[in-house]
Amino acid sequence: MTKKALPPSHFLNRELGLLEFNRRVLAQAADAAVPLLERLRFLTIVSSNLDEFFEIRVAGLKEQIKHGIKESGPDGHSPAEVFALVAAQARLLVAEQYRLLNEVLLPALAREGIVFRKRETWSDAQRAWVKDHFFRELLPVLTPIGLDPAHPFPRVLNKSLNFAIELEGRDAFGRKSRAAIVQAPRALPRVIRMPAEVAGAPHGFVFLSSIMHAHVDELFSGMEVKGCHQFRVTRNSDLFVDEEEIKNLRIAVQGELLHRHFGDAVRLELADNCSPASCEFLLQQFGLSETDLYRVAGPVNLYRLREVPDQVERADLKYAPFQPGLPDALARNRDIYAVLKASDVLLHHPYQSFDPVIEFIRTAVADARVIAIKQTVYRTGTDSELMEILIDAARLGKEVTVVVELMARFDEEVNINWAARLEEVGAHVIYGVVGHKTHAKMALVVRREDTPQGPALKRYAHLATGNYHPRTARLYTDFGLLTANEDTCADVNEVFKQLTGLGRASRLKHLWLSPFTLHRRVVSAVHNEVQLAREGKPARIIAKMNALLEPELIEELYAASQAGVQIDLIVRGVCALRPGIEGLSDNIRVRSIIGRFLEHTRVFYFRNDGADDVYLASADWMGRNFFRRIELAFPVLDAALKARIVREGLQAYLDDTAQTWIMNADGGYERTAARRGKRPVQEDLLHQLATASWTRAAKLAVELLPNAA
Repeated sequence: MTKKALPPSHFLNRELGLLEFNRRVLAQAADAAVPLLERLRFLTIVSSNLDEFFEIRVAGLKEQIKHGIKESGPDGHSPAEVFALVAAQARLLVAEQYRLLNEVLLPALAREGIVFRKRETWSDAQRAWVKDHFFRELLPVLTPIGLDPAHPFPRVLNKSLNFAIELEGRDAFGRKSRAAIVQAPRALPRVIRMPAEVAGAPHGFVFLSSIMHAHVDELFSGMEVKGCHQFRVTRNSDLFVDEEEIKNLRIAVQGELLHRHFGDAVRLELADNCSPASCEFLLQQFGLSETDLYRVAGPVNLYRLREVPDQVERADLKYAPFQPGLPDALARNRDIYAVLKASDVLLHHPYQSFDPVIEFIRTAVADARVIAIKQTVYRTGTDSELMEILIDAARLGKEVTVVVELMARFDEEVNINWAARLEEVGAHVIYGVVGHKTHAKMALVVRREDTPQGPALKRYAHLATGNYHPRTARLYTDFGLLTANEDTCADVNEVFKQLTGLGRASRLKHLWLSPFTLHRRVVSAVHNEVQLAREGKPARIIAKMNALLEPELIEELYAASQAGVQIDLIVRGVCALRPGIEGLSDNIRVRSIIGRFLEHTRVFYFRNDGADDVYLASADWMGRNFFRRIELAFPVLDAALKARIVREGLQAYLDDTAQTWIMNADGGYERTAARRGKRPVQEDLLHQLATASWTRAAKLAVELLPNAA
């Protein structure tokens, strides 16, 4: 029987929710309590987020409009309506970005001796230095392209820096062209450091675009440059692979990567001083309209400013460095197998080190008794120590199986390269299941051990909410579980068997696996809380994730709220559920935490009549995660570790006032007022886990567990 759909007014729009999330990130750049260079970094993060937003989300809307698709989403808006709303909101967000840069951050940086010298303020010495730099570093690699019948408009790479040049006069061949394009090679830095003695400040910078504007006439000898305007085009970057026709997924993805740089244009960023004629000309060349045009008061790619904080040695203007902690059990005993036989180990990144995960695999390679290593790879980085360790394992003759997700967006090329290297040394490389991204994060080690009954195989597993990426493990919050639990390890082995072989899905004892059981199990857990509430018992759900969009589950949460279940949702990014609506979602509260670290943990807590069920997961509550991906949710069975997760991963966030944004029913957010003397939740966890012992943290967790109910 088909359930009655909720009215569209009960759902918020995904694209607008993503822009709302970026407003919260941008607020970090405006926050005087955040170290100054970190504020600049947050500004660049918004630019990076918006790039992907246009490359994927806006590109998808434009594709639907082009093909005449008018079907609305759960919120009731058609693609054309969403695009119009997005364009208006994105324009406001970009305008605020540049206002913050020009009116707040650049003046504040200048007061700290970090200056960006503009052309109109250059001294004679600075002008001479810029000229010398242009002739030494830029001129030899620049290729001006005059536009005439023999030189059509060039192919412009996605997100590359370019200059539209307006000209007068004739060149050496007597050609009279009024326009040219100069493309800035990607190898050139967009922000160039000046010597302190030239800059007149301890840290002086000049934009590549400023140098180009000052000396672009050197590229067009004998002609008059009437205008020089920087621009950048964003293109559709979603890869299309016909999964029904392909015979080799790796070759198909490699072929598609070449097209990503030249997909259909979706956005044109242009200097705000560009002439109307050049503006109209560029829009025509890219097949765009005024709605797709973003005029900006500064560099067209603010993301390139991310290089500045790393070049400025001012510890007082950055977040304080920290040393991730180690669980006491691993600090006392280097034999990881002995530790895991005694108890599971929980790691809370980045507050606790990612090194035990690396050592888990490294130890397996060096141990002659280990005969097999299996691991999934979604994102791991270009210089991954873990991947090098797996390559060494295969060289040493270990049975190494790696499930590599080739369709991990924007990491496809990196993953293809790792897959090729692993195959070269004899590892079994599997590309997951066509049509379902492998997003689960798991590793399995099989070891031959002595038992009273004789030699036997023993399995050890690592399961996580985040990727096997040591760099992001210092930037993202995630949980990882190391375990020797026989049932859990058997489940992990079964999932690997399903990924690498053929056959029907088997019943798992502990793990919830999408696309088979994860959605059904989560819905069932919600139903259980509803039943408990109807029986007059305390009923409670706390869930932390990156996004909440799946309509059926939202409907179930509304029903649970109406039954009296108390629900707290900690959703970092986009949430389509409307909280706090009388008669619909009175008992649902939604908050978002934005801070130094990217909140990435997925934790699901169900009170379950005092059983306090806690699941960690790789999946957000989105349709793609439930139905089109291989995802895992795994229970934490150890009572002390379960209590830690509730305290560190849930209750601490519900208690926070310094980094919290509360969502209202119309999709807007209001920041909570920080209580005097109350540390932000991320800083507090750093204090507990990076400097205090795990024993103390676990003790506190056990004490606070009842408060979650």
